[in-house]
Amino acid sequence: MSNLPKCPQCNSEYTYEDAGMYICPECAHEWSPQATAEAAEEQRVVRDAYGNELKDGDSVTVIKDLKVKGSSTVVKVGTRVKNIRLADGDHDIDCRIDGIGAMGLKSEFVKKA
Repeated sequence: MSNLPKCPQCNSEYTYEDAGMYICPECAHEWSPQATAEAAEEQRVVRDAYGNELKDGDSVTVIKDLKVKGSSTVVKVGTRVKNIRLADGDHDIDCRIDGIGAMGLKSEFVKKA
């Protein structure tokens, strides 16, 4: 099995190396190994309402009353949420809130505790 990266353009697994460049035979895309390393280092950064960077396992505080969709429950201002997990999508944070359960939050409505 090859340890070469998949093509970033068409996601083909049939890439090969030639003269220090990676080449995809399916779409003819060429890229350098440095570009692959830079893409791996680049990650999405999630920031709270005040611009602080959030990481998995952080604790946050809710800064606005938030209605829970499909319920009459409200997450009150000042609710502290521990051990968050960052997620892709519209709601950046997956968490568990006492009394409510598992839910997703948007990072714009929390501050790092």
